[in-house]
Amino acid sequence: MTTIEAIQNAFASRTGGFPHLAEALRQAGVVQNIWDLPGCQSIFITQNDAVVMQNPPLVSGMTTVPTFDEAALIRALRADQAGQTTFPEFLEGAWRAGVVRYIVDFNARTVTYSGYTGESYVEAYPAVT
Repeated sequence: MTTIEAIQNAFASRTGGFPHLAEALRQAGVVQNIWDLPGCQSIFITQNDAVVMQNPPLVSGMTTVPTFDEAALIRALRADQAGQTTFPEFLEGAWRAGVVRYIVDFNARTVTYSGYTGESYVEAYPAVT
């Protein structure tokens, strides 16, 4: 099975929210996932290689990058965790909160959200068994 097939299978087999998807990706061999906003480019890194997934961008043309707002980011996270938003809506909320990149570490079970001047917010997520 290729890395792309393993990642596609992880997305297809997901039964719950983000922690379940994260565990499926970890079991597929993904050690890190890097999202760049607003371009919505996602890179899945494994021990052997990396796969890029290009999603529709959040903006087009030239626009001002929002200032990092941790409180707004946490509101977007909690709304998503409560099932009140779709994933694209979560990405839009993270962008409006000034997130330009986030990195999921599947071994540490953390997600680090970063703004353009280096500020960041780290959130742990639970293990799924």
